[in-house]
Amino acid sequence: SGFNSIGHMNTMLRGRRHIGHYKEGEEFIQNVFHLLFPLFSGEEKCNLSICWLQYEISKVVQCLQGKNKKKLKTQGRKSKKLAKNLLKAPDNRNHLSLWKLYAYLEWLLGNIDDARKVFDTALCAAGAEGLKSPQLCSLSLLYAQLEVEILESVEVAVMSRAAHILTTLAEGGPYVPYSGQVLSVNVLKARKTYENALQDHLSKMPVSDQGQGSDVDQLVNLVGCYALFQYLTVGIDAAVLIYAQTSEKLEASGPQKGENTEENFGIQNFPTALEAVTLLHTNLLRFHMKISIYPLNPLREALTEALKRYPSNQSLWRSYIHIERKSHSASKARRFFDGVTRSTKSLEPWLFAIQAEQMRKKLTDNVQRADVGEVHSTIPETGLTNRIVALFEHAVQSENGTHCPLLWRMYLNFLV
Repeated sequence: SGFNSIGHMNTMLRGRRHIGHYKEGEEFIQNVFHLLFPLFSGEEKCNLSICWLQYEISKVVQCLQGKNKKKLKTQGRKSKKLAKNLLKAPDNRNHLSLWKLYAYLEWLLGNIDDARKVFDTALCAAGAEGLKSPQLCSLSLLYAQLEVEILESVEVAVMSRAAHILTTLAEGGPYVPYSGQVLSVNVLKARKTYENALQDHLSKMPVSDQGQGSDVDQLVNLVGCYALFQYLTVGIDAAVLIYAQTSEKLEASGPQKGENTEENFGIQNFPTALEAVTLLHTNLLRFHMKISIYPLNPLREALTEALKRYPSNQSLWRSYIHIERKSHSASKARRFFDGVTRSTKSLEPWLFAIQAEQMRKKLTDNVQRADVGEVHSTIPETGLTNRIVALFEHAVQSENGTHCPLLWRMYLNFLV
């Protein structure tokens, strides 16, 4: 009974009416975690705690998307209580990944000052490993990214808390909480340190697709921290340059083509270093366009190149249809979707092509049904409907589409 949402059409409607987690299914999952928890110890227990907390965060995100304040409050209380209990366990006390998730949870709930305290506590406790510690890099990167997102403008970036976090990380000394200013001499030293660390890392590792997980993570976090540091202290072009140089180096160092995603269809692949770096790059460009004036072309080019290489990356597709939605001409996006669906067996390009057309249809329907009485019934919009049906038809005929329940449900839902 925990899985009744499988046959429910309402799960199609994201937004306010999106059904949350079912009560019975929720109880089942909680019981599984409670039963497993005493059976593990050490690193395994830590990993289980991380999974549990990530699951709790996903529920908070769902409440945020549904804009349900009352539910968010109760869910937030439960999730925070669990996070604190997990951190009390002796094995977990010094685990930075858990501290990171707890701070992120506080941030999502809107308790920014509390989140900063948690981040600062974790950074102070982490010691002075600096860029050598993958966990410390990852923690600092998230903290800095969250701080950058609440910046009013790029002008104040050099003196911001985010710049302080990234500068201190590069210095490698014990962390000192932000006091309102960042010294220029420290910024210069930090830039040199980042540059050397990245060169060492890139020269040391021919990052193959199956490179060591921790090595790949460390490289991605390092590139993310360095590029964000350059963005805050120099500007967007300096950050883009680092992403470009790293991508070039990674492309040269091994066959990173995304074709391997097709053998194990349906399983989220371990992202290669290049894929993760591309994601950081496109996210930064999107953010920069939001807070200042910047041309769309660099972002569009970066996304189309990345999607040809990684046709099953959902985050990249989401960004792509988000930017193409604002364009008045649909033909360029349609040609691109057509090209990608022909060259890959992945199902994601089909699903996102359909979603993009459905968004367009919704927009035209809204315009036609503006307050003008029954005019819309005399000018039915059949072109888009026929196009969407044709896309569904082609998608369900593809090898993977035939066996995809989501696709069939979307098709039925659309026809209804």
